Amino acid sequence: MKTPLKTTPLLDLHRELGGKIVPFAGWSMPIQFAGVMEEHRCVREKVGLFDVSHMGEIEVTGPGSLDYLQYLVTNDVSTLVDGSILYSVMCYENGGVVDDLLVHRHSQDHYFLCVNASNTDKDFEWATGQSNGFDVEVKNISQQTSQLALQGPRALEVLKSLTDEKIETIAYYHFLRGQVGGIDCIISRTGYTGEDGFELYLPAESATALARHLLEAGAPHGIQPIGLGARDTLRLEMGYALYGQEINSDIHPLEARLGWVVKLDKENEFCGKTALVKARAEGIQRRLVGLKMSARGVPRSHYKILKEGVPVGEVTSGTFSPTLNTGIAMGFVPAGQSKSGEKFEIEIRGQGVSAEVVPLPFVPSHVKK
Repeated sequence: MKTPLKTTPLLDLHRELGGKIVPFAGWSMPIQFAGVMEEHRCVREKVGLFDVSHMGEIEVTGPGSLDYLQYLVTNDVSTLVDGSILYSVMCYENGGVVDDLLVHRHSQDHYFLCVNASNTDKDFEWATGQSNGFDVEVKNISQQTSQLALQGPRALEVLKSLTDEKIETIAYYHFLRGQVGGIDCIISRTGYTGEDGFELYLPAESATALARHLLEAGAPHGIQPIGLGARDTLRLEMGYALYGQEINSDIHPLEARLGWVVKLDKENEFCGKTALVKARAEGIQRRLVGLKMSARGVPRSHYKILKEGVPVGEVTSGTFSPTLNTGIAMGFVPAGQSKSGEKFEIEIRGQGVSAEVVPLPFVPSHVKK
């Protein structure tokens, strides 16, 4: 018997707005509204509203919170102050990635983690299992929490019209608590698009009301609801990893361009450290790179990457870039062939199509500096 798909509180609104609903990571979610290309450009040029209520939220409280999180994640949580956020990964003992996540610090003994929708139950089980010996409580608050993302160059103007908070002062990867449209929210200057914007965490029962407020306030700015299709093309243009594609239990962060979130020199031991120290000492064998098509063709996940006709790697994510008007991909290639300018072919429908390694991101970032 199939498990029924989960739904976010906004499902009826998505249908009302003409969203095409599809299964995604166990959820019924809108893949598109007006169309992926139009939605993508709307976020790059104006402002878009995303329902990301399927993402998971885990709360960590107690006097042992910092020591526990220092063990749980690879980045250095001790650098956080109240109201700041850290991107990190959790690793298995073998160095493979459990998930990537955001760590938000409310106070010295209160944090919350935002994890991937497809991994929420697994992550909660993992996080709970790692808490033995630490004076903490780990709680899954995903069901009562919704998340909306307002992204694009006009996001600030739209949000300012709905709040008295000085949101223009929120730095990138920082947050504050306040009201938006009369609804209590965590207002976070983060996103998955490479544009300026905010992610809003709020009680699930208020999600539809807030989404309507945002769409109404954004109407003069050309706001559109954005589906998961454009969310993927936007993140891929930025070279952002997606769990299950660029990172998973068989891929360690040092080979996936995430060495910057692995603090091997932090005082605390963390799960997977021994394996990652060994991997670095032995040398990285493969690296994640950005590939831009030199000829017509759209690369897709699992397509073979060829060097002079011989398979040497695999595409992890690929799409047509609406900004660059060409095919782009990320994928793993031998470390010795991972420099910018290196030439490969990607096998598309049985033919090797020319591609070249380029620096990531594919397009400039416009996040709040």
